[in-house]
Amino acid sequence: MTKFWTSLSALHSIAGPVVMLLYPLYASVLAIESPSKADDEQWLAYWILYSFLTLSELILQSLLEWIPIWYTAKLMLVAWLVLPQFRGAAFIYNRVVREQFRKYGILKPKVQHQTE
Repeated sequence: MTKFWTSLSALHSIAGPVVMLLYPLYASVLAIESPSKADDEQWLAYWILYSFLTLSELILQSLLEWIPIWYTAKLMLVAWLVLPQFRGAAFIYNRVVREQFRKYGILKPKVQHQTE
């Protein structure tokens, strides 16, 4: 049983960098090279949210150390942000980040041009 938990722990340690960095890096390169703009938005949104998450972690590190499932919860959140079936990063960006930036005047609302 000890080998099982050791293997599971090793898999858990490897999953973080793969899900949080390697796959997004690969998908970002593919998105830049594709003609579609939708995948560019997804991966730019991911990197914005990942940066925010990392900065938040640095600030709250002493508090997060007391939460035993923090790393697992973070891994699940990032998996939701990354997986193309969910497009979680684009969803969070459009529903939360963009609205907050507009609320505080950092982003100007897009003006619709009328065509004649």
